[in-house]
Amino acid sequence: MSGGGPGAGTVAVHCGRWGTSLLDALRRGLPDADLVASGTPEAASADVLVTLADDGPAVAGALTPSVRWVHILGAGADGFPFGVLGDRVLTCSRGAGAAAIAEFVLATMLAFEKDLPGSWVTEPPDAWNTAQLGGLEGRSLGLVGLGAIGTQVARRALAFDMEVAALRRSSAPSPMAEVTVVPDLAALLGRSDHVVIAAPATEATVHLLDDAALAHVRPRTHLVNVARGSLVDQDALLRALDDGRVARASLDVVEPEPLPAGHPLYSHPGVFLSPHISWSSPRTGRRTVSLFAENLDRYRNGTDLHGIVDTGAGY
Repeated sequence: MSGGGPGAGTVAVHCGRWGTSLLDALRRGLPDADLVASGTPEAASADVLVTLADDGPAVAGALTPSVRWVHILGAGADGFPFGVLGDRVLTCSRGAGAAAIAEFVLATMLAFEKDLPGSWVTEPPDAWNTAQLGGLEGRSLGLVGLGAIGTQVARRALAFDMEVAALRRSSAPSPMAEVTVVPDLAALLGRSDHVVIAAPATEATVHLLDDAALAHVRPRTHLVNVARGSLVDQDALLRALDDGRVARASLDVVEPEPLPAGHPLYSHPGVFLSPHISWSSPRTGRRTVSLFAENLDRYRNGTDLHGIVDTGAGY
């Protein structure tokens, strides 16, 4: 699918919660582009809008009639107001944070197997040179989703000599010969010591991991969610943690974000909760900007854009 054509002009930037820091970062990465803040008089004639997708009403307000192409500075399109998009082209920075997120996932799996931070000591322990730690070698990993993030997680897991299986939405074969594609979620959960959720948030994936699904997990499973909180029924997860089906849940995403004070996920001993930071690394920001820069060149030249969002599927 092609963009607008030669001579693409002003790019409006909807900064949202990032404020002017987002606009400043884009200007540093794209010194030759005409970047202006959305909502200003200069943005009224912009034909490109750059935005995040987490504030639908505000994004809808930034979609002026002149805009022909919208780019989301993120991998997910959930929260975007598809109903007001019309015939505009929508793209996203798919894959920008995949490497950083995959590293975070491996860190959570190693922390689970090596009992971190529980293995650290601050005074003489009852026993020295004695432990019963696990390892990743020979363990099985189940990936819910085999897109950019899932693929990056698989590559790293294979380097640890793990057995890797995946569930994917399409019927396409695995892009990696060492990764087995399984037919359904129950089959994936039943064979996996570590389950990593890396699928997009759509209407079809709301509470994908519910009581019925969690009934199929192996005893003492480690569940990692780096996708969106909506994919997990958190009440069902708490029940699975309490009865031991899930030994630990490493959650970088929850619903809602942030969780209200006093929510049981904050204090549950089987939950390791981080505030949606798995994407964070020095390279992620640079990659996000470079992906948009490449698309901007394509748009100006009238060639096909990368990261097209299927608005029907929601990602």
